[in-house]
Amino acid sequence: MKIVAITGTEVKGCTYNIKNIFLDTLREGNEIKEFYLPKDCPHFCCGCKTCFNIDENKCPHAMDTMNIWSAMMDADLLVFAYPVYCMRTPGQMKALLDHFGVHFMAHRPKKEMFSKKAVIITQSIGAPNNAAQKDVATSLTWLGISDIRKIGFMLMEGANWDQLSDKKRQSITNKTVTLAKRYTQNYKVHKSIKHHILFKVCTLMHKSALKNEVNQSVDTKYWLENGWI
Repeated sequence: MKIVAITGTEVKGCTYNIKNIFLDTLREGNEIKEFYLPKDCPHFCCGCKTCFNIDENKCPHAMDTMNIWSAMMDADLLVFAYPVYCMRTPGQMKALLDHFGVHFMAHRPKKEMFSKKAVIITQSIGAPNNAAQKDVATSLTWLGISDIRKIGFMLMEGANWDQLSDKKRQSITNKTVTLAKRYTQNYKVHKSIKHHILFKVCTLMHKSALKNEVNQSVDTKYWLENGWI
């Protein structure tokens, strides 16, 4: 199995340790590739729409974004690990995912995404994790991933891994390893009912657009080439 892990911080703290616990459970027999933000993609989407109107490979940040996207396309399991900042997803993680909006189901979805699995790992200093996880889960859902698992930890004892009690660290380890072991089994992923509905709605949208377009958009041509409309 090929695994891509994207960590939303370069700090080797709680997020780093929890992510490593997850990956260490899966290292044997699997290929793991890691990226760290913002180092591996320090750019915000500038809204130039080059990806939508021409090609994502022409994006001014393509040297970084396409490196990560290619790895994601080649992977079976995608892992997103990040701390909760101000109750939400860190800006660097959102900035990366903003570059991939061109592959949302409403635009130019990749068939490969429908069979991938994803895990979202978060930790916060007392704040709820749900809203921060939802930001990334929404992007992954629209990219076509049905199998998305989430795990989050509220670290009330301290901001650093070494400040946590042995009991707390062991509890985190146990829960993280339990989730990781799920992926030791090579099970197949099928499109969920939700994704079938979303894809059908997008199909109808593109069929309607096709009737009114004088010059076919890049999206329309893509859907025609794939035989979806």
